[in-house]
Amino acid sequence: MNDQDLGPLLARIADALDRIAPKSSSVADLSVADAFVWHSDGPDQGHLEPVPSVNRVPLGLLQGIDQQADILIENTRRFANGLPSNNALLWGSRGTGKSSLVKAAHAEINAEAENGLVLVEIHREDIHSLPALLTLLRDSGRQVILFCDDLSFDNSDTSYKSLKAVLEGGIEGRPENVVFYATSNRRHLLPRDMIENERSTAINPSEAVEEKVSLSDRFGLWLGFHNTDQDTFFAMVQAYCDHFELKVDPDQLRAEAKEWAVTRGSRSGRVAWQFVQEVAGRLGKPIELRD
Repeated sequence: MNDQDLGPLLARIADALDRIAPKSSSVADLSVADAFVWHSDGPDQGHLEPVPSVNRVPLGLLQGIDQQADILIENTRRFANGLPSNNALLWGSRGTGKSSLVKAAHAEINAEAENGLVLVEIHREDIHSLPALLTLLRDSGRQVILFCDDLSFDNSDTSYKSLKAVLEGGIEGRPENVVFYATSNRRHLLPRDMIENERSTAINPSEAVEEKVSLSDRFGLWLGFHNTDQDTFFAMVQAYCDHFELKVDPDQLRAEAKEWAVTRGSRSGRVAWQFVQEVAGRLGKPIELRD
C-alpha cells in the first residue's frame, strides 16, 4: 500500500474514532432560564432543556403542610445563601403536595434574590446519567436544586447503588452548588417485598436490609406527607376558588366537594385541584397555574 492509499484510510479511521469517542464534558449555561429538564441521550451524554414557565402552585395555596413547607423553605434558603444544607426526601401519600412544595419553594426563594436558584428536573429513568449531569452542573456558577419526582426502585433495579454513591458516598460526592430533592410514595424508596425478601434469604439478614434502606439515609431531611382530613380538603378547595375568583355558594361548594372526594375515594390536594377545574369549567372560566 502506497502513501496515496494510506492517507484516505487514516482519515476514515480518524472520523470513525471521533464518532464513537465520548463527548467531552462542558460547563452548562444556566443563565438562559431558572428551570431546566435533563434529557439523557446515553450513559455519558445528555442535554438540558430550558423551561421558560414552570407549572407550579403558589405557596399560599398549599394547605395543611405548613410545617413541611417551613422546614423545606428554610433548608432551601440556607442552600441559596451558600450555607450548609441537606438533601431532602418528601415521602408519603399520593397527591398531598410533595412535588408542588418543591416547585413552590424554588419560586419563593427566587423571589427573595436577584440571582436565584436553578431548578433542574431529572426523570426517574435517567438516574443512571446522574454523574454526567453533576459534572455539567459542578462549575456552572449557580446554585442548583436537582429534583426527581416520584423516585422509587423496583426489584430488578440496581441503579439505586450508584445514586447512593453520588449523593454522599463517592470520592467526589455531591457538588457544593447542588442539592438533591426527591419525592416518593415510599419512605425507603424500595418496595417492602424487596426488603423483606432480602431479610428472609440473606446469610446475614440485618446487613442485607441495611444495604437496601441506607439509600434513604443519604437524605438529611425526611418530610412526611399524610392523608388530608375533611376540613383541610375544604380549605384547599376554597383557597383555589378565592384565588381564581370562582363565585360559588359556600354551602353548595362544600357539598359538591364532599361528593367529589367520595367518588374519588380520596381527599388530597390533587383531588381538590381536579374538583376546582370541574367547577371552573362549569362556570366557563379558564384557569392556569403558571409563573
